Amino acid sequence: MEIRGRRVEELGEGELARFRARHLGFVFQFHHLLPEFNAEENVMMPLLIAGENRAAAQARARAALEAVGLRERWDHAPAQLSGGEAQRVAVARALVAEPELVMADEPSGNLDQAGAEMLHELIVTLARRDSQAFVIVTHNDRLAAIADRVLRLEAGRLAPVR
Repeated sequence: MEIRGRRVEELGEGELARFRARHLGFVFQFHHLLPEFNAEENVMMPLLIAGENRAAAQARARAALEAVGLRERWDHAPAQLSGGEAQRVAVARALVAEPELVMADEPSGNLDQAGAEMLHELIVTLARRDSQAFVIVTHNDRLAAIADRVLRLEAGRLAPVR
């Protein structure tokens, strides 16, 4: 497979890790936050691993947390957050490095309707304003309805819906 002119299968382990860190964001169905770090530190982690200085990473993490409606919760540990808040921290973590492609597995599955709608609006904004691409696996019909392209998995094969 070729991405950005590079054959991904030819990349070494370190090169592949750097490629993922720079160009891809991941939102897992379950948030997978690091319990020993607060929300801000969890969101900062991809930037710190990529070598960004702490002050810049902190500013970007706070902006990402604000974008997902968690401005006032940045200093809370994962155990102090509701399931929906923890999922929004995970979304902020996936978006903080401004990846070109975000892959998400049920990103709004643990959110209440208001939180899900806010997240859906954020995805649309980022896709249009920043030309970010999103590949989202979901059972949420409202989320699927805002997508530019929808595919359904049927008998192990992808089939276009529209």
